[in-house]
Amino acid sequence: MTVGRIGLVVHGGRAEAVDAARTVRTWCAEHGVQCADIDVWQDGGRRHARDEVDSAGDPDLIVTLGGDGTFLRGARLAAENDALVLGVDIGRVGFLTEVPVTLVRQALDAVRQNRFSVDHRMLLTLRASRRLEVPPEMEALTRYGRGPLLPPPQVRAHCEVCDDWGIPLNVMALNDVVLEKLARDRQVSVGVYLSGRLLASYSADALLVATPTGSTAYSFAAGGPVVSPRAEALVFTPVAPHMAFNRSVVAAPDEPVALKVLERSGQAAVSIDGQLRGVLYPGDWIGVYPAPRRLRAIRLGPMDFYGRLRERMKLTDAPAAVVDGTPAPLWPVTTPRPDDLAHLALPIGPTADGGRHP
Repeated sequence: MTVGRIGLVVHGGRAEAVDAARTVRTWCAEHGVQCADIDVWQDGGRRHARDEVDSAGDPDLIVTLGGDGTFLRGARLAAENDALVLGVDIGRVGFLTEVPVTLVRQALDAVRQNRFSVDHRMLLTLRASRRLEVPPEMEALTRYGRGPLLPPPQVRAHCEVCDDWGIPLNVMALNDVVLEKLARDRQVSVGVYLSGRLLASYSADALLVATPTGSTAYSFAAGGPVVSPRAEALVFTPVAPHMAFNRSVVAAPDEPVALKVLERSGQAAVSIDGQLRGVLYPGDWIGVYPAPRRLRAIRLGPMDFYGRLRERMKLTDAPAAVVDGTPAPLWPVTTPRPDDLAHLALPIGPTADGGRHP
């Protein structure tokens, strides 16, 4: 593809990320590509995604240098501009970043030469019964160690606003939307609706709606299922619910999840991809559903999600399964796949001459 301008999102606290940023800038200078640093915390404050990408000159490629948190910041910008995003891995337990930091130049060369595919990831957006805002006193409490908060979400233009369907907020979540308690000694009470029907009223520490991409993040830590990022689904998971039914529910993408703060509940915080974006009060609600736009992430090779899952989660084999000393068989086989399996996503094994079967 023709790369006209690159936007850089750098984890400034990691020396490897700062060094990799220099490499990207040098590559851009060599190839006549404009490069703009996107400092989401500049001037002691933070801006809306639209303002950030405007100030960077509307980059057509966002390169993130850091871990999954840095990638999420870059994804927020890429989704706003419908730009491609390339994640360079300088994290420890990440699932989102694609390229090892040692291969930054090779990755940029591959993009310039169109040697890549595009991975389309579901994004979440939401409507709410009112505008989201963070009380000033709460923002002061959350500044410690995290930097300034994002500004309140804006209203999406050209969308109908009414009492029944709420206010369409201009937010995009790649991982999850979370409704959580504010008081340590008091759970939040929430009515949960799936596809317009009441599922149950929960008293819990938090309730979250995740994408398949986000199923390995907070949802996983809360006991939710691992879902292939290629799937299309909404994953609802309660966190420490005070009730017998504590299971996740996986809904179809056209089955929205609504969360209403009940009358006797305390206040609830709304977080989007780990960023606090507002506070709800009893009677308030949010509706979470897939955004019409997908994140376009660059993929330089075949996705090995389950191999990464085994590696990142340090999965081991059950002792009973290997008691005879025979390890699990390696996959794939090295012969071409049969015609009836040609349409399936299966690993591609090496051939005898060092190539790969189709």
